[in-house]
Amino acid sequence: MTDEKPLLEISCLTAGYGDFKALFGVDLHLRAGETVAIIGANGAGKTTLMRAITGIVRTASGAIRLDGEKIDMLPAPEVLLRGIAMVPEGRRLFPSLSVEENLLIGGHARRGDGRWNLNAVYELFPVLKERRSDPGTALSGGQQQMVAIGRALMSNPHVLLCDEISLGLAPVVIRDIYAAIPKIKASGASIIVVEQDIGQALKIADRVYCMMEGRMTLEGRPENLSREAIHDAYFGVSA
Repeated sequence: MTDEKPLLEISCLTAGYGDFKALFGVDLHLRAGETVAIIGANGAGKTTLMRAITGIVRTASGAIRLDGEKIDMLPAPEVLLRGIAMVPEGRRLFPSLSVEENLLIGGHARRGDGRWNLNAVYELFPVLKERRSDPGTALSGGQQQMVAIGRALMSNPHVLLCDEISLGLAPVVIRDIYAAIPKIKASGASIIVVEQDIGQALKIADRVYCMMEGRMTLEGRPENLSREAIHDAYFGVSA
């Protein structure tokens, strides 16, 4: 990677829920065209970080910049319009809507005439075209995850945040879901993937961050990180 200015830059970020702080001085950057993975155990602060980036969780201090512009005080709908979309943990589809209607909701915040529309999502996940008239929650877990990813892509984001997209899925389904990541990246989106599965994260990421107890404990390219260093950062083992 070159030293160009980051597309997304997080500096000294502190955030939480009321009096409870979940993030402490977090730094992270994402370059255009890059896939970054964030690994860490349950309770490490990964989901809170994703929610802070999207404006769902208010920040206490620090800064979040997109293309050099501070966005940390913007409400969530405005962050989406600026080009950051999230695939939330748990998918959160609308049970009363069909697959296609769930996808179209993502298009309500559509930015320009970008790559992603219904046809492009159906090309990425052909099974969704076959099931487009079915209720979204009538699908298998993996297919519901495809809908959640497609819904986020319908806004044509600059940055796609994927929060635990493999959670609860069978290995063969996880493989199919992750096979879409390079195609999404090739469309021009930059991606942050939150994962508990270290092996999966290392396979798809240009760079990896590790979080523990609301702090970044490790950052680097997968090929430069030893198993021992990752294990220590993940579990908090002192050198």
